[in-house]
Amino acid sequence: MSVRAANSSDRSVLTLSGALLLGGFVVNAVQRMLLHPTGEEDNHEAIFAAYAASGAWVATHLAEFVLVLVALSGLLVLCRALHRETPCLALLAAGALVASAGAWAVLQAVDGVTLKQNVEAWAAAAEIEKPTRFADAETTRWIEWGVQSYFRVLLGVAFVLVGVAVVVGRLLASWLGVLLVVGGLLSLAIGVSIGYEGLESGFQDAVGIALQLVVLVFGVGLLVVGLRSREPTAPVASA
Repeated sequence: MSVRAANSSDRSVLTLSGALLLGGFVVNAVQRMLLHPTGEEDNHEAIFAAYAASGAWVATHLAEFVLVLVALSGLLVLCRALHRETPCLALLAAGALVASAGAWAVLQAVDGVTLKQNVEAWAAAAEIEKPTRFADAETTRWIEWGVQSYFRVLLGVAFVLVGVAVVVGRLLASWLGVLLVVGGLLSLAIGVSIGYEGLESGFQDAVGIALQLVVLVFGVGLLVVGLRSREPTAPVASA
């Protein structure tokens, strides 16, 4: 299937979509690397102590909340461009993206605020109260697992729908759509794994790296297509 020539409106939308997706994704990766505490996620006593000691915990999760929404908005913008040729798929994809954004908001509220309050209360509690406070923090952690699992599943569905819309439509090269479908399947796999294993496993580490590469390549490809399409064509000499 050939790729149709993009008009000026399509070019602007593709450029904006790629910029939002890449900007949100890259900036969030950098700020997490700099500010987010790391450790064995499922070694609760050790990781809770690290979370309690983190002064940037609430700020980094607020930044993560905003930046991931920026990235998702890039895909929503792409759905607008895809709507002309694949209206049903684009609408379904947009709905899945909105649902993913809602799940993401809940996840950041649980992880960025509720869990932080729980672990600080546990760290500051008297010895006789620590077991109860620790149980409260673990319960919050398990709620986080559940929301994280469903967010990953919803995001995977959204990626698959957007990818299929790209393949069916003619605005972008089909390989970009196939790439995003693969990313969606990887996100689905992570979501199922979290539901069974928690937040830490070798499988999730490997698949997570692959998913990040997929999103990065797709975002770069989208931005390059938009920018190249904006290059002026050579004027046609009049007879």
